[in-house]
Amino acid sequence: MDKNWISRAFGLLDNSLKPIPQELNEIDWKEDLSPKSDKLAQHISAFANQPGGGIMVFGIDNKQGNVVGIDQKHANDIVERLSSISRDALEPLVTIDHAIELYQNKPLLFVHIKESSIKPVYIKSKTIEDAFIRSGGTTRKSSRQELGGLMLNSKTPQYEELNASKLMTTFEVLSIIDYKSIFKLLAKPVPNNADETLSIMQHEKMIKEIDGVGYYITNFGALAGAHNLPDFDDLARKCIRVIKYKGLNKNETIREFPGSKGYAIGFEGLIDFVKQLLPSSEIIKSAFRTEITVFPEIAIRELFANALIHQDFTIKGTGPLIEIFDDRISITNPGKLLPSKKIERLIGTTPESRNELLASSFRRFGICEERGSGFTKTISAIEFYGLPPLKLEEFDNSFRATLYAPKSFAKLTERERVEACYQHSIIRYLSSGSMNNTSLRERFKMSERQRPQISLIIKQALNEGKIKPKDPENTSTKYVEYLPYWG
Repeated sequence: MDKNWISRAFGLLDNSLKPIPQELNEIDWKEDLSPKSDKLAQHISAFANQPGGGIMVFGIDNKQGNVVGIDQKHANDIVERLSSISRDALEPLVTIDHAIELYQNKPLLFVHIKESSIKPVYIKSKTIEDAFIRSGGTTRKSSRQELGGLMLNSKTPQYEELNASKLMTTFEVLSIIDYKSIFKLLAKPVPNNADETLSIMQHEKMIKEIDGVGYYITNFGALAGAHNLPDFDDLARKCIRVIKYKGLNKNETIREFPGSKGYAIGFEGLIDFVKQLLPSSEIIKSAFRTEITVFPEIAIRELFANALIHQDFTIKGTGPLIEIFDDRISITNPGKLLPSKKIERLIGTTPESRNELLASSFRRFGICEERGSGFTKTISAIEFYGLPPLKLEEFDNSFRATLYAPKSFAKLTERERVEACYQHSIIRYLSSGSMNNTSLRERFKMSERQRPQISLIIKQALNEGKIKPKDPENTSTKYVEYLPYWG
């Protein structure tokens, strides 16, 4: 537990007691705990709303400021009561820390009420206006103007940072979270003791320590590393579902697999499981026959990771869905695109994420590529495999990406040909190049004599505003180069 606040507490106490006792906004000292729980809740509210938090010190005479000391049992009773009030009487809950230290050769109980990132901290049984602040060394109710100031200095809690569990013991946390797999993903050795393990998990924002009496597992901790997500009531429906259908529609289900592991620790198993269900082709490599899927693995990995980390967790009752048909695989996640994003600009731009903690952790875990490169690598792999273009769709409450199995050029629809042209222009542009008839023919695996067919596709993409000439002044039709419309 971090005790850096203790040196600050000593300095504040010196300033408050010397040369004559005086009250400060940052510290309050008493001989004993007040019997009035409502008054204590107000003090804790005020310190939690105070910049930098505040300190309560027990074992000092209320009137003269004389250091009288405190015994261990009395200190334990005080900590237990303050912890209970911090958790149960305030909204949002307040985190405290404590220590018994010698001051003037007598033991004092120091209690650190940490500044809340979410403000105002107010009395739970009342309204948000029942928030308190420190002013002139005393605690008082905040005015409406002061309440507005607290709100301006408040951090909006992210979904991943919220609590997914009840207060748990060390044993319970280490039993329900597969911490060994998380440490493996982080390329870190598993510590030899529980305290160090929990410290690293807290640094990774998987858990929160509360008052030295237990831990909350965060939504991120559960989503990343839970042995069994349904153990967390609000996350049970966020498990990944994989459905394999017979044929090209949903009329007949061959197999359905509801996942249960946390996303990070279960990702490799998910990839392996899905690859077994995908259509494959047989090749001979080094004199051995082997089966490979008709879809590039890098594309599968990136699209799966994208669905997991960009989903809207506020949409209840649904989670990521992977559907496998004979001719395609569709990956659907809850939630529309963020308002600042458009489907046609997803490839090659840096994505925004609703769940930045999950997104950044997936990159550190080595599960997905660096920010902004996932769709680019997906499209490059699709072109290398000669597949139809990636199909991206937005619905009322979901977003879907679909990979199609190989098709001959003759079987591609006009829409697929134009979309492939647009996606190819993006990949060329991002590679510091530009698209031309030759590069697009190579993308479609077509010969020189099919140049006129490619020209028709380029003309259609131009008419739809998908691409534009790199040099508008160039009058030659044979050597024209093209960029995506936004390039």
